[in-house]
Amino acid sequence: MFTKGNNLMATINPYINFNGNAEEAFNFYKSVFGGEFASIVRFKDLESSEFPVPESEADKIMRITLPIGGNTLIANDVPESMGPVNENENRSKISVYAESRPEADSIFNGLTVGGTIEVPMGDSPWDTYFGMFRDKFGIEWTVEFEPNGDEHSS
Repeated sequence: MFTKGNNLMATINPYINFNGNAEEAFNFYKSVFGGEFASIVRFKDLESSEFPVPESEADKIMRITLPIGGNTLIANDVPESMGPVNENENRSKISVYAESRPEADSIFNGLTVGGTIEVPMGDSPWDTYFGMFRDKFGIEWTVEFEPNGDEHSS
């Protein structure tokens, strides 16, 4: 199914770890991108004698998925027993390619609410319309529109 000859390739889907606020973050992302959650699994849904779940973590998210275009944004809450995730030390960015300047502006303006803008939306040296920021949950993003419709490249 994943062949280069027919241009069918694996889809890359970002997977984010949160410190107990995955559901809040994903409701925020859903408000920007639209759509519906494809799945929500809580830790209590997996509880068994082999997999005991502390009451404090029962309602936390084991896995949540939000389809966006042809991709899916995925996340979970990290159990307290595994230690906290330092969201400000995230070394990756989620890159969103928009279909138009207005869509790029809408996504950028929606996701930056309560966040920190690192590069405002504007024309980039590589001939795209580009912006970069950290959202209010500490996740780093870029938003880009390629007016020429060329292949997405960094």
